[in-house]
Amino acid sequence: MRYASITDRLAHLGSGRWAVHTTARRMKAAGEDIIELTIGEPDVAPDKALLDEATRAMHAGRTRYSNGRGEPGVLKALVEKYSKRRSGITERNFLCFPGTQTALSVVMAGLVEKGDGVLVGDPLYATYEGVVAATGAHLIPVPLRPEKKFHLQAEDLARAITPEARVLLLNTPHNPTGAVLTSDEIAAIGEICRKHDLWIISDEVYEQLIFDGTTFASPFDRQELAERTIVVSSISKSHAAPGFRSGWAAGPEEFCERLLPVSETMLFGVQPFIADMTALALSQHFDTADVMRQNYARRSSIVERAFAGSNLIKPMAPEGGMFILLDVTATGLGGEEFAWQLLNEEKVAVMPGSSFGAQAAGFLRISLTVPEDVLEVAMGRIADLAGRVAQDKR
Repeated sequence: MRYASITDRLAHLGSGRWAVHTTARRMKAAGEDIIELTIGEPDVAPDKALLDEATRAMHAGRTRYSNGRGEPGVLKALVEKYSKRRSGITERNFLCFPGTQTALSVVMAGLVEKGDGVLVGDPLYATYEGVVAATGAHLIPVPLRPEKKFHLQAEDLARAITPEARVLLLNTPHNPTGAVLTSDEIAAIGEICRKHDLWIISDEVYEQLIFDGTTFASPFDRQELAERTIVVSSISKSHAAPGFRSGWAAGPEEFCERLLPVSETMLFGVQPFIADMTALALSQHFDTADVMRQNYARRSSIVERAFAGSNLIKPMAPEGGMFILLDVTATGLGGEEFAWQLLNEEKVAVMPGSSFGAQAAGFLRISLTVPEDVLEVAMGRIADLAGRVAQDKR
């Protein structure tokens, strides 16, 4: 039988990157005591008021069809949220989607196709390569250097641009590194994009999880970049609600008008009862993000202290988000080999850095979504394995 070429383009870009995670889940289901530090699932529950609103809306009959753009309550809440960041925002600047991943996929489909290039910082979130490949476009990696705290540098971006480049896919706060771009960095990157007439897709799902001493900045907030910037985001991280799949895209009116038929062809609306919950989440302050932000910052410090005197494991302090990278190259193993050995010998599951691009091959990504005492045990096991590996190498 014959298949469409998209199945070939994505054949190696699916769940295989989460192989350590899925294996750990199977081991756990079989009764093994596994410490899971793989995926970014918040370890706090959504606020009860949000769950109550979703329940109320379901019982009130909010289970019928929606429309392609989004429910009125959510659109109103989005206008209020983004109007605090930039003037001139209306409901025509938004499209609603079931989660950031869907928003990103539809937005990318509306901007690039076969022969086009998409610039992405490397390391990169694990699904980005597939999102780009699905359109027929190709990924153009831009190195994010550890000595620059993984901040995308305008000069590195400029060097990477090719004649086929059409889009810069930006992620700040960044997954997996936790880097948060400054306003000056955004301005310099934006100027490069203006010079080369590039779209900017800004993935801002971790916007509310920035640690003290760091300030959020976005190309969306700059009037000179308004015509070329699209934000994708959701309530998955900010409100600890990944399973509700509620997100959006914010961008120029013309872009949203042109993308609307694409969205309607694929989805034709989100769930009204979840939209009502999202409208409440966006229109009121809930302390969920505050609690998570404090938890993740404290846990990051625990990891940093655990390896403060180590010459084998080097933690890379994040500025936001829910992850921290560990450089394990001094052990003599790559991140992939170390992660599998850690799971099999120490019963600790982490993500190998190679799941996030070539630049991260020597790293592990640690999720900060477990209690402090569990995290300390896991760091002790990582240190034990690193010591054994180094001894074996000697």
